[in-house]
Amino acid sequence: MKRLLLLAPAVAITATLAACGSPSGPARDPSQPMVYVSSSRTVASIATCLEDRLPRVRTSHAGAATELAVGADSNNSYFITLTPLNGSTVIKVMRPANAPDDPPESEMRFDIARCAS
Repeated sequence: MKRLLLLAPAVAITATLAACGSPSGPARDPSQPMVYVSSSRTVASIATCLEDRLPRVRTSHAGAATELAVGADSNNSYFITLTPLNGSTVIKVMRPANAPDDPPESEMRFDIARCAS
């Protein structure tokens, strides 16, 4: 019984690390956005900020939305959609299944946070 109680903290730590995105954690559902946030900044401001921070960005427009494809031309790592909504901007980041980690996900999340605030 004592041995079981000693293992419980190790199991809790492992579960916490997995939930934080460690490589051994569960796979992310590629049909769900990797990031989905709202910002008080304008679409143009966020797009310019991301273009300055991220490598290999291609910008296009679809109606009122601005779309950014990030990564090598034939193998995009991320698709970012910036949509104006009631004076704010909705930022949605999608990452296809088996997409390369270029730029790394942690860098992408950091740049999104910096440009959204």
